[in-house]
Amino acid sequence: MATKIWDITQPLGTKTPLWPGEPDLVVKRNVEIGPDCPVNIGEVSMPLHAGTHADAPVHYSNEGVDSAGSSLTPYIGPCVVADVRHAGTRVEVSDCDWEVLEGAERVLFRTYNAFPHDVWDEHFKAISPGVIARLKEGGTNLIGVDTPSLDPQTSKTMDAHHEVLKGDMRILEGLVLDDVPPGEYELIALPLPLEGADASPVRAVLRELPK
Repeated sequence: MATKIWDITQPLGTKTPLWPGEPDLVVKRNVEIGPDCPVNIGEVSMPLHAGTHADAPVHYSNEGVDSAGSSLTPYIGPCVVADVRHAGTRVEVSDCDWEVLEGAERVLFRTYNAFPHDVWDEHFKAISPGVIARLKEGGTNLIGVDTPSLDPQTSKTMDAHHEVLKGDMRILEGLVLDDVPPGEYELIALPLPLEGADASPVRAVLRELPK
């Protein structure tokens, strides 16, 4: 029997919600198949934090590595999907089932009942720095969310991101977890080796673990 795969990536297109003030996401065709050309050729222009993406440490620290310099190890391997839709405006330590999360190498938090594919949600749930610190103590090396950021949209201090920096963890944002039951999976979500980039789009998938 084939291994089941969940695609947890946002489609990228003209309706993809973007951070306020970011330039548009544009996909266009520069060359089309015709009498003098056998192929279609296009180009894409987009913010690095559009859709499902991996933050590189240089996003929140001038001393951090860029996407090209990021190790792939955190982005592939066992993970736990945790349902924290019951949390308030921020996911706190008390909202988490630590019997499940303790020792998890990678943790993905589901906060939405239904992911907002066509609208920007400025009131998305943030993640408490205390949650991140406890995850790191338990050995977590990557944290993922179905929201645009670990920190609130209006944050100027980026407390959650800086807690990640202390633990040398990695971040995935903009995941789509609507159809994924809570539990254990294999995560594959590899960033592109973009030199100088503070983030990279990823094609994020979950695979069921062997029985």
